[in-house]
Amino acid sequence: MNEEKGILDQETVALDEEAVAVVIIDQTKLPGKTELIRLRNAQEIWDAIYLLKVRGAPAIGVAAAFGIYVLAEQIGTKDYDAFLSEFRKQKAYLDSARPTAVNLSWALNRMEGVVTSHPKESVKEILRLLKKEAQDIKEEDIRVCRSIGEYGLGLVKPGDGILTHCNAGQLATSRYGTATAPIYLGQEKGYHFRVFADETRPLLQGARLTAYELHSAGVDVTLICDNMASMVMKNGWVNAVFVGCDRVAANGDVANKIGTSGVAVLASHYHIPFYVCAPTSTIDLSTSTGAEICIEQRPGEEVTQMWYKERMAPEGVKVFNPAFDVTDHGLISGIVTEYGVARAPYEKAFREIFRKKEGTQE
Repeated sequence: MNEEKGILDQETVALDEEAVAVVIIDQTKLPGKTELIRLRNAQEIWDAIYLLKVRGAPAIGVAAAFGIYVLAEQIGTKDYDAFLSEFRKQKAYLDSARPTAVNLSWALNRMEGVVTSHPKESVKEILRLLKKEAQDIKEEDIRVCRSIGEYGLGLVKPGDGILTHCNAGQLATSRYGTATAPIYLGQEKGYHFRVFADETRPLLQGARLTAYELHSAGVDVTLICDNMASMVMKNGWVNAVFVGCDRVAANGDVANKIGTSGVAVLASHYHIPFYVCAPTSTIDLSTSTGAEICIEQRPGEEVTQMWYKERMAPEGVKVFNPAFDVTDHGLISGIVTEYGVARAPYEKAFREIFRKKEGTQE
C-alpha cells in the first residue's frame, strides 16, 4: 500500500489482473489503519462480504462481479457445460453471503448472463468477457453515483445542513458514494454544506467511515450519536436528510442500515425532506413492499462487546441485532436515482425511471 495516499485516493474495490485477485480496503480496520487485502478464493471473498470488510450495496456488487470472475478463472475445464455448472455453484455460494443488499444478486446475475448468452464461445473467450463485464459494472457505478450526486444537488442550496446515516459514501461505492455524492459535488462547487453524520450503532459506519472520509475531503462534518438526531433537527441545523439504501421495493419502501426508519420519522416530525439515494440496480421491482424484504440478523456480540475492552452487557442477555430496517414510502420525500428523482406514487415513478433507462440503452 502507498502510505502517501489518502483514503479517497484508494480504490474501494479493484481487480489485480496480474495476481487474478480482488483487492479491497479492509473497512473493519478503518479509520485507524488503511489496509489493502487480496481475495483469491471463494471463502475469502464470501468472508469479506459477510464480515463487512467490503460493504455498501454498490461496492458489494462490484466485489461480487470481480469475485466471481476470479473464481471462474480457477475452473479447470474447457467444457462449456462443466464450466457453467461449477460457475453456478460458486455464484450460489457468494450470493448467500448477505441476503438484504440486492446488488449482490444483481451483479452475480449479470455475470451469469455473460456465460449463458455465449454457449458457443470457448471458455477462454467467456473468461475475457466476464472480466470486461465486471470492469463495466465498476465503471457504470462511478457514472451512476456522479449522476445521483447531480440530481441530489438540485434538492439543496449552498450552506444547507445535511444529515446522513450509516455510510453511503465513496467507501460504499467505486467513487463519490450515493448519499454523499451531492455533498462531494457541492464541495467542488463551494457550497459549504454543514454535514451531521450519525455514528450508526452498532457497527459505527457513520463514525468510522462517513466522518472519516468527509473529514479527509475537507467537508464541514460533525459526528453525532444516533440519539442526537432529534436535537440537531429541532435546533434547525438540518435542512435535508440524504441516506443510501440496500433494496428498494416496488412501492417505494426502502431497506437501509438499522436506524434509518427512525431518522425518517424524526424528519417527518420536523418537516425536513428525507431523500433516499438509490441506483436503479438497487430497485427491486419483484419485491412488492418492504414487508417482503429479508432482513439480515447479525451476531449479538456486535452489540455487547465488539468495540469494548470488556463486555458491556451481562452474560446470557438476549440481543436483537437486525442489520437493516425498512422505511415506509410515506416517509420518503424522493428517491434519487441516476435517471432523476422519483416521487410518490413510486410505482408510476419507477415505470418512468426505467423507461428512461431503457431509452438510454437502445
